[in-house]
Amino acid sequence: MTTVWTIAEAGRRLRSGQLTSVALTEEVLALADRFDGELGTFLSRFPDTALTAARAADAELAAGMDRGPLHGIPLGIKDIITTDEGPTTAQSLVHDPEWNRQDAVVVRRLRESGGVIVGKTTTMEFAAAAPDSSKPFPVPRNPWNLQTWPGGSSSGTGSGVAAGLFLGGLGTDTGGSIRIPAAFCGITGLMPTFGLVPKSGCVPLGYSLDHIGPMARSAEDCALMLQSVAGFDASCAGSVDVTVPDYAAGLTTDLSGVRIGVDRLERAMTPDADPATAAVLEAVAEVLSSLGAEIVEVELPFYGEAMAALLAICGAEMFAYHAPDARARLGDYFAGNQRSLASAAFCSGPDYVQAQRFRRVAHKAADALFDDVDLVLTPTTATGAIAHDVLGPFLGDWFHLIHTAYWDLTGNPVISMPAGFTGGGLPLGVQLAGRPFEETAVLAAAHAYQSKTDWHLAAAPTLTAAA
Repeated sequence: MTTVWTIAEAGRRLRSGQLTSVALTEEVLALADRFDGELGTFLSRFPDTALTAARAADAELAAGMDRGPLHGIPLGIKDIITTDEGPTTAQSLVHDPEWNRQDAVVVRRLRESGGVIVGKTTTMEFAAAAPDSSKPFPVPRNPWNLQTWPGGSSSGTGSGVAAGLFLGGLGTDTGGSIRIPAAFCGITGLMPTFGLVPKSGCVPLGYSLDHIGPMARSAEDCALMLQSVAGFDASCAGSVDVTVPDYAAGLTTDLSGVRIGVDRLERAMTPDADPATAAVLEAVAEVLSSLGAEIVEVELPFYGEAMAALLAICGAEMFAYHAPDARARLGDYFAGNQRSLASAAFCSGPDYVQAQRFRRVAHKAADALFDDVDLVLTPTTATGAIAHDVLGPFLGDWFHLIHTAYWDLTGNPVISMPAGFTGGGLPLGVQLAGRPFEETAVLAAAHAYQSKTDWHLAAAPTLTAAA
């Protein structure tokens, strides 16, 4: 069976001489050759430049030049983030694929860390619309069940990590687009604090909501990737100049003294929620308690109101970006975005201002919650991956099953990690949120949990079938 690689383990073997970057890259490229046609993970692949980078990584490591934990590691990039090798389509006929044809800041930083870029991964059109088979783009599928969706909008990055087509990748998160595919695909995904990771070279969805973050097998892997991409860059208007700590050094298996609030979100659960969701969350809380954490009951303040505010803000900011094209080329957009843009046109200036005013109230309430606890644990979603034949084109038809958007409104760091399965064998995830810029605490708790469990190492059927 093909190895379920973590970045951390592959890095150790690269440095010990048990593995080469060329061999590792050839392995993932072969898996992509075999499975990408049915998975729809990639918009474009870069095998030649990837192998060139892998050979360079091997030569540097052999010469004693070590660029860090990502040196020689194959990575995927969501196709709303620009790269030198190929166009950025945003999975849309409307977007100019030659827009900003250079490495985004985060991609440049990954290369400087020795990362091997193997391709650009599928997304939702402009990170906002469900798959539309009438358009000439791959329909991404979940390696746990090809009849289901891997989640969005970082669909291809989620499916690619789960299927072993690369070891880690970049996603973006505006309402949950890192954490939803992480939960649906059984991997780990981190949305950093707003402003920690620069967004220059990323096609915007919501200017005041977008985050770029890592997706990988484990919290440890996410820490290693975050170390590379975090930090101020003047090219990004939202970038915040803060000290970037050593995230990996902060990982622990002892949660003594950590106070974790649990919100089961029962008030937000609907009859179509999967019955396994509650049991999975309880089991996670028990493991965290066994590691020394104090578990207390909390309730996220203004939960429903926060969802409404986020939708108003995101809709208005999306329409501000797309209005000229929407007026001239609405039919070229995916069906879901045609509806979303038409709806967003009715969000007035006063609506947007009021939503942003409420956002300040939500920030203060969340800050007050973290005066009492260090972390907050909730479900990531109330369901496993959604079947393509029931998904439909519009996000609003299933967003009630998703519990990610609250933290996009507040901008807190939050990680989704796999924690069990539905009765039908699909992954379920939970999320841990922390105080702004306390990614170290979030990653440490997730790593501690993963030190006692192995959900993050479970092999999807695609990997199980690969010999």
